[in-house]
Amino acid sequence: MATPAWSILPDEWKETLKARGLRPFRADQILQALYRDCITDWDQATTLPKDFRETLKAEFPLMPAEEIACDTAPDGTKKLLLKMSDGELVETVVIPVFGKNGDGGRETVRLTQCVSSQIGCAMGCAFCASGAQGIVRSLRADEIVAEVMAARKYGTLTNLVVMGMGEPFANYDETMRALKLINAGRGPNLGARHITISTCGVVPGFARLAAEGLQFELSVSLHAPNDALRNELMPVNRKWPLAELLAACRDYTLKTKRIITFEYTVIRDVNDSRSCAEELARRVREVPMAKVNLIPLSPVDHRPDFRTPPESTMLMFLDVLMKHHVQTMIRRSRGKERQAACGQLRLRSMPQR
Repeated sequence: MATPAWSILPDEWKETLKARGLRPFRADQILQALYRDCITDWDQATTLPKDFRETLKAEFPLMPAEEIACDTAPDGTKKLLLKMSDGELVETVVIPVFGKNGDGGRETVRLTQCVSSQIGCAMGCAFCASGAQGIVRSLRADEIVAEVMAARKYGTLTNLVVMGMGEPFANYDETMRALKLINAGRGPNLGARHITISTCGVVPGFARLAAEGLQFELSVSLHAPNDALRNELMPVNRKWPLAELLAACRDYTLKTKRIITFEYTVIRDVNDSRSCAEELARRVREVPMAKVNLIPLSPVDHRPDFRTPPESTMLMFLDVLMKHHVQTMIRRSRGKERQAACGQLRLRSMPQR
């Protein structure tokens, strides 16, 4: 049975070739072609003999994602709509941070990519366009890697966040295989501390990730300071309520000595009161080594009742949290002019399909 090339970890190539009766010394040439030359077709691997390339096509197919749309926002953020081999559509976002070069011109100093782990999402968070589509299927490891390879033409990746469509811990094995490959020295070679996994609170995933012994960053979508409100916004809370979630976060930080970042999307007249801010500060302080990102809501078409808060509200939240000695920052939405929030581009494309 064929195995997608982008799902094989660099250290597995020699044994994989040997098990199929192929010459294992070719592994280094394969890795060079895949992750340095960034081929998308085995015929482009001209350092390999033609007959061997034909074998690779049959045994280890390359299935690149086809870019079918690219929306670019005024701030340079690009949202890509990619088509997988079965025709399903996946979103990924490329976010540049610019600086000045020696000539006084503008150059990209950081490039962050936000990748998806599933097509759609089963979690049903109230303000998320991905959840409005429901779940279609999980992505394979090679498809997640294909997102990264598809974005390479826009620059050299410096950071990766698994914050696109889907819940990474609901697709744990394939997501982790993809991230290990992206992190591998003979793969794309992106440092572990430059890779962030974001979960909405699937509690069993915390212990599994802690046991990996890897230094990936972890982000938790909180969005409410109590069970009553979080049950409304995030159905996952009905299965794993805040007390259980925060206990898992606390155990994770104690075992790994890694910081957890809590994401809190501020929605006008929903979770934006001073009492919410005060309660959020108290709850977050239950977890050592925690910090908070405050995010003003990016409106989505399917919830016109959810609105972006005023700047004064964001500053009030910041002030309350900092007075409680919680490390906090306001994270500005990037690309919202081009509907770069999770699932929006795919959602817009669905009627056309």
